[in-house]
Formats: sequence, structure tokens, C-alpha cells
Amino acid sequence: MKGIAGKQTHGVQTGTVLNVIDNTGAKTIAIITVPRYHGTSRRYPKAGVGDIVIASVKKGTPEMRRQVVYAVIVRQRRPFRRADGLMVSFEDNAAVITTEEGETKGTDIKGPVAREAAERWPRIAATASTII
Repeated sequence: MKGIAGKQTHGVQTGTVLNVIDNTGAKTIAIITVPRYHGTSRRYPKAGVGDIVIASVKKGTPEMRRQVVYAVIVRQRRPFRRADGLMVSFEDNAAVITTEEGETKGTDIKGPVAREAAERWPRIAATASTII
């Protein structure tokens, strides 16, 4: 995992429901917490594109439901600014289920993946079909 240069806009917080875009069997997950998040007192933990989160599977196959998993956010609706000044936003919030170290559990990723997430997590970049 690489670090993020500069300030990244955090577009999702605790409780946000994300679409899962890999083939692990989960359809939607809800964020429980964000590891290594250092906010202030009484502030909800927030995450942005490329951050790893701990989440609970809400919809999916019976084996996957109600499991606590690690996931990397690959798309967010909230616009964020790239280093070249371009504002980027997607039409949904989406994540990919991973291990704690960032290895993808699925073998296929459907839909576009943000360049920030692909640069930070090489296994997601290798599995992704489209990087924007």
C-alpha cells in the first residue's frame, strides 16, 4: 500500500452503504469503521477513494451475509480534486473486498476503478478492467 500525496476529500463515513463490484458473493456492505483514521473527538470516521475500511456484508449470498470484511473504496459520489486540478466524481459509491493486507478476494472487478485506488493498491489495478 502506498500513501496518498496531499489532501484527499473523504466522501463516505461510518454507516455508508457501498456497492461491491467484485465476484466474492457480496452485493452491498455498510462501513463499520476506518482503520488508521485519526480525527477529532465525536467526529465520525471518514474514508475516501483508495482507503481501506472494515465493513459488514448486508446483501449477498447466504455464506457472505453478516460477515465482517475488509474493503477498499474504489468509487465515490462526492467530487474530489486530482493533482492536475480535475474534479472527479462517480455515479455511485463502490468497494472491492480485500484481505487486511490489500489482496483482492475476488478474481474479477466490474466497472471503472478510480486511478487513486489503482495506484495505491497494485492487486486492484491488476484485476480491474477499467481504470479512470
